[in-house]
Amino acid sequence: MKKIFTLITLSLTICSSYAANSIDKDTLVYKNKNAPVAARVEDLLKRMTLKEKVEQLENRAAGKTDEIDRIFKGESFGCTHEMSMNAQDCASMYQQLQTYMLQKTRLGIPLITAVEGIEGILQNNCTIFPHELAQGSTFNPELIKRMTTAAGEEAHVIGIHQILSPVLDIARELRWGRVEETFGEDPYLISQMGTAFINGYQSFNITCTPKHFVAHGSPSGGLNCANVSGGERDMRSLYLYPFKKVIANANPLAVMSCYSSYDGVAVSGSAYYMTDILRGELDFKGYVYSDWGSVERLQTFHHAVNTREEAAIRSLEAGVDLDVDGAYETLEKSAESGRIDMKYIDQAVRRILTVKFQLGLFDNPYGDPNKVAKVVRSEKHIAIAKEVADESAILLKNENNILPLNLSKYKSIAVIGPNADQAVFGDYSWTGRDTKEGTTLLQGLREVTGNRVKLNYAQGCDWWSRDKSGISEAIKAVEASDIAIVAIGTRSTFLGRNPLNSTAGEGFDLSSLELPGVQADLLKAIKATGKPFIVVFISGKPLAMPWVKENANAVLVQWYGGEKQGRTLADILIGAVNPSGKLNVSFPRSTGNSPSYYNHFATDRNEPFDSPGSTEHPKGHYIFDHPDALWDFGYGLSYTTFKYTGCKVIDSVLTAKDTIKLDVNVQNAGNMDGKEVVQLYVHDRVSSVATPVQQLKAFKKELIRKGQTVKIHLEIPVSELGVYNEKMMYVVEPGAFELQVGSAADQINFTKVITIK
Repeated sequence: MKKIFTLITLSLTICSSYAANSIDKDTLVYKNKNAPVAARVEDLLKRMTLKEKVEQLENRAAGKTDEIDRIFKGESFGCTHEMSMNAQDCASMYQQLQTYMLQKTRLGIPLITAVEGIEGILQNNCTIFPHELAQGSTFNPELIKRMTTAAGEEAHVIGIHQILSPVLDIARELRWGRVEETFGEDPYLISQMGTAFINGYQSFNITCTPKHFVAHGSPSGGLNCANVSGGERDMRSLYLYPFKKVIANANPLAVMSCYSSYDGVAVSGSAYYMTDILRGELDFKGYVYSDWGSVERLQTFHHAVNTREEAAIRSLEAGVDLDVDGAYETLEKSAESGRIDMKYIDQAVRRILTVKFQLGLFDNPYGDPNKVAKVVRSEKHIAIAKEVADESAILLKNENNILPLNLSKYKSIAVIGPNADQAVFGDYSWTGRDTKEGTTLLQGLREVTGNRVKLNYAQGCDWWSRDKSGISEAIKAVEASDIAIVAIGTRSTFLGRNPLNSTAGEGFDLSSLELPGVQADLLKAIKATGKPFIVVFISGKPLAMPWVKENANAVLVQWYGGEKQGRTLADILIGAVNPSGKLNVSFPRSTGNSPSYYNHFATDRNEPFDSPGSTEHPKGHYIFDHPDALWDFGYGLSYTTFKYTGCKVIDSVLTAKDTIKLDVNVQNAGNMDGKEVVQLYVHDRVSSVATPVQQLKAFKKELIRKGQTVKIHLEIPVSELGVYNEKMMYVVEPGAFELQVGSAADQINFTKVITIK
């Protein structure tokens, strides 16, 4: 009898357990798509076990379709990613993976599918758009929105819900390898381009993940992940500015934390940065996604805690909701032992589930694999990639109007250099280091010249080593030609695609900003031939090139320009495209002349007794050189001539609640249609704390037909003129402000003065 009673008790226990874990779909609020999101979240949260909650705080990498059950084992996680398949296979896999999540897991919780998307989707065969630095040099937010709308369409059909971009870091430390991933050196430009970037993707109900929160882009020594020095005023005036604007204007549902520390505090373990500022001050409503390994690095890198478990607790309590690289798997035991309060786990799960409901994943988490072949890398999307490349290339020098090339004058052209016949896309492109994807400069020139001109190609040297053995062959090619086009610069490749000998990109930082390898020797040997030569600088960052500025007949810059990069450069060289890009990062004169950003304090560069020296006449500030940039922010030439013929400020006396409004008349006085970027800078003449000599606060890119004059209207809210005063309060101080209007930071055509009451 005792045995029977025991069996009955065991049976009742099993049935009770099953009943507790079985789900009546007719009564589930979280399954009801008409219920409020908050109600759906709370209903689901109360049904979850501790293990299920912790798994929502983790990322589990996906694999092939036939590996789904082995990898996920009937469990759902917060997020997944896949970054090696082609678009079609990934779309099919995600379709089956989401079906598995809905049908084969206890609660049917779908996954957020995430991927890098800084220059297009990081799935093989997707359109390769220009890198973020090139996007920034277009100074055309609407164009970048169209670009990410196209990329978003590709993500949508693949079944991707989260883009791990854009980068909102500020490119002030040029030795840092990730300069190519930024929009440039100016916080305002970054905020405008970042907002447009996010809005394009989010038109397909895909969330972006602005990163790296916060102050990641100015590491000590230029070394990736190193500490960033600065105070509270720098943090608020510079590094927080783009995040604040982007969160307010685009409302992304995710933000990525950073590896680094600011002023000695590891940001991914700081409640001050991740909660008080991000959520309390910036009013961020989404969830925080850790950078790869940034949680574990609290122990292994920053030595802020003793164990991996403590790192997980510290980050979760700080406000990092989802850990990508595994440390949060320890949270289950930490919660069971009472080492962490369940409120932190519930809080993070609540945020992640909220985003899943907001994205509509519980109702339809699927892409559309049947449309991948039609949508991904379509002719329309490739055309947009070409348009972005066209508007991003920057003409820095054009001596005696040698460009555009008059092909009737030349029977042969030497095409030389390590980047002449190599498409370079930069990090976070799906291509490999020796990719044959995309159009190289040499290929582009062949396309546009046909049989009209003989092209003599020689590499000359590689992009990194001290090997000079190829220079003699290059010189023979130049001597046999009428003119030389020399493609120099840097190369970088996505870390996940076995980069080799990279001279830029994530983790590939430079101690010197001189041209890597023997590229300078190649240039000097070409100069010695007496033949005219054009430098095409294809790079992920500015380098110190005063010799190039002084000796080349023309200089054309292309930050990594996507798959149509070579055709864009060829079209510009022959005049089929009029260059309109502007520098979004200033060029330094030397490594020691860095940082060389334009928005410096007056005390940092321009002392009244400055009389810069030279190698012939050493003086002061610097002894042998000028402290100013080689080419300044905002600079870029055109094949036509723009004349600034008038500027009118609508009201010259305003209050802190008003908006500054002015009209600028610009005439195209040349013989070619062109696009000009009118730039408006502000300088506070007298302030209680130091302010930059000028700060970009408005700009507009406009197509102006030859002979036409256009009126360009610009506005700045007076609230943008504020400073964080001595007590760290943001105030607009009364007084006189200069409005500087021009075509570059160092080319100001009009200066107007307004008064703030």
